[in-house]
Amino acid sequence: MIPFNIPPVTGNESKYIMEAIANKKLSGDGAFNKKCSQWFMKNVKCLSANLTPSCTASLEMAFIIIDLKPGDEVIMPSFTFTSTANAVALFGGIPVFIDIDPETLNMDVNLIEEAITPKTKAIVPVHYAGMTCDMDKVLEIAKKNNLFVIEDAAQGMFAKYKGRHLGTLGDISAISFHETKNIVCGEGGAILINNPALMERADIVRDKGSNRQQFLRGEVDKYTWQDKGSSYLLSELAAAFLLAQLEVGEKITKTRLAHWNKYNEMFKEFEDSGMLKRQSIPEYNEHNAHIFYAVFATKELQQKVHQKLLADNIKATMHYVPLHSSPAGKKFGRIGSSMNNSDILPERLLRFPMYKDLPENVFEKCYNILKTI
Repeated sequence: MIPFNIPPVTGNESKYIMEAIANKKLSGDGAFNKKCSQWFMKNVKCLSANLTPSCTASLEMAFIIIDLKPGDEVIMPSFTFTSTANAVALFGGIPVFIDIDPETLNMDVNLIEEAITPKTKAIVPVHYAGMTCDMDKVLEIAKKNNLFVIEDAAQGMFAKYKGRHLGTLGDISAISFHETKNIVCGEGGAILINNPALMERADIVRDKGSNRQQFLRGEVDKYTWQDKGSSYLLSELAAAFLLAQLEVGEKITKTRLAHWNKYNEMFKEFEDSGMLKRQSIPEYNEHNAHIFYAVFATKELQQKVHQKLLADNIKATMHYVPLHSSPAGKKFGRIGSSMNNSDILPERLLRFPMYKDLPENVFEKCYNILKTI
């Protein structure tokens, strides 16, 4: 079986974990947490970065930080993972779903303004497959309407928009290091703050609603409960694993891009024949090869290819059921635009195996299967 994903291991993970154990500090905010945060500020160029237990936790934090209240609306694409909307509904907010651009499967920025109401609090662009929508347009709309921009950059590590790292464009961003991502620590995430006005509250929210960070910096003589918050710290063992990955993240990305390019070249023949459409990479994007997907001409064709791949022990997978059509989406959210693309494209999409140590024979196997269709 060729699996869909195998988490990368770079070589220093075990060494760093043993160092963390030797340091006798296993909870959050230890030496490895700090090294990872410093890595982000130096290499990604955000104002502040903190590790969290998951991207989901980072999103929850973000909505506490911007003081999301019951009834507040947050605009997002319907084609996304449940966490994007769940983090809004958890605090009584209303996810407002809009359609996707058929070229990139990212938020259609031309639909944002018609979805804005007096209750709108934020816009959440989701950087699907390590690509993004026209973020200049998103930021312009947000500024005009006094809205926050929270990037769901779960899939965005080492990807860029006009030379800037995804996650550094909005007020806040959430990143994932789940084992299915390019850079991993099993379960984990990060929250990046790019708006200086939000930095102090972010520290308090992350540390159980207390001003413990001020205490640790020597700014107060004791710390107390200050605000809403929760335990959003990542353990030192996971942070140690993550640091080893961040240090060679560019190499991992380069290897994945080489795999992606092989798929892309091979699939051109099938796009030219009308069988499928390959990923479209906008000029402003430097993607990270998080996913290689194809959108087939029909649902039936996608199913046929999927079945043949599985029969040949190749694990290809579909992706999200659009949230506006889900039971929870209907209960907690509302539709803010037509959903022509979100209703049709996901059921024709198929993702192919993609990971650092992908075996060479996968390309020939996939090619031969598509030739038989």
